[in-house]
Amino acid sequence: FALFGLFSVAGVVLPLSGPMAGIVGLLAYINLALGAFNLIPGLPLDGGNVLKSLVWKITGQPHKGLVFASRVGQLLCWTAIVVGGASVLGLSSGGSVWTLLIGLFLLQNANRTAQFGVVQGRLTGLTAADAVAQDSPIIAANASLREVADNALLAAPSAWRKFLVADETGLLVGMVLVDALKQVPRDQWDSTTVAAIMESAGDIPTVGAEQPLMEVVKTLESSQ
Repeated sequence: FALFGLFSVAGVVLPLSGPMAGIVGLLAYINLALGAFNLIPGLPLDGGNVLKSLVWKITGQPHKGLVFASRVGQLLCWTAIVVGGASVLGLSSGGSVWTLLIGLFLLQNANRTAQFGVVQGRLTGLTAADAVAQDSPIIAANASLREVADNALLAAPSAWRKFLVADETGLLVGMVLVDALKQVPRDQWDSTTVAAIMESAGDIPTVGAEQPLMEVVKTLESSQ
């Protein structure tokens, strides 16, 4: 809108004529159209962020604002797709192939934000403690790799690919990967302890038990 105002004033104040005047006028119109289009109240457009903020303010729930604005965005996108598709098929004089393509592009983004909002709503109020696997396998730091293989791997095969390591007092001291165990020759398993191949607890990223689960998800995503 600022650029629209700038080009509009330039077109009036400056002694422009011919092609230059046409270019300045066109730039003013394009910026006005872009500004107005962006204020359509549906995500992922900026107007959708305004709508999301209003719903958030009214309900006090950020995920409700996100879902509502995304749903409105999906409705508007489908409307654009139908109008554009009808135009391509010669059933309507409104819209164009660009209306169809823009609707398809924005719909993908609206779907993603809607899914994120739904997930955010389901995780609201939950903490890291609520998502802890209670049966996460724990092995002793002074155990031999042979004992781990016999007692933890062969005795109860599972999908676990890593094991937490605790000392004799039960304190977490590290973590060991099944792949790390496989890299040690089998004839050395009896003489090699878990402590020798484990990752130190100081190198393991951790989260607090009371940390909101949504923050934990973001931490997992950011650290991959």
